[in-house]
Amino acid sequence: MSIQISDILTQEQTLAGVAVSSKKKLLELLASMVAETIDSASADDVYEKLLSRERMGSTGIGHGIAIPHCRLLTCESALGFLLRLEEPIDYDAIDGRPVDLVFALVVPEESTDEHLQLLATLATNFSQSAFREALRCAPDVSHLYQRAIATRES
Repeated sequence: MSIQISDILTQEQTLAGVAVSSKKKLLELLASMVAETIDSASADDVYEKLLSRERMGSTGIGHGIAIPHCRLLTCESALGFLLRLEEPIDYDAIDGRPVDLVFALVVPEESTDEHLQLLATLATNFSQSAFREALRCAPDVSHLYQRAIATRES
């Protein structure tokens, strides 16, 4: 059974019109969001994990999309966070384009298979121009969330 975006994303973990000025500020915001969601997580620890992953290579996958991700010891189940930025930011993406859609993924430390399956699902969904456009055109958070979870893997 394939894991779906609806399994890991809630409307509370979906934000539109997010104002950040840099990749660093974005990762700091994501770390704070994760720490607010997982009581035992430290924002500093999450930030360091996200940053460490970025140092291995940018998670900017092209077409204005970034999928920052990490594993956390304090995470009990996979969590997703979807952000649509107010203005695109430089993210060192593979195609050099600035990023305006971000889907952050946090998984338990030992969840290697789940982690890879979720990344594959996200990459597949975000590779579809209709999916990206639907997210970019969503008029509010509610619609952004609904459009994000609407795509199903076949």
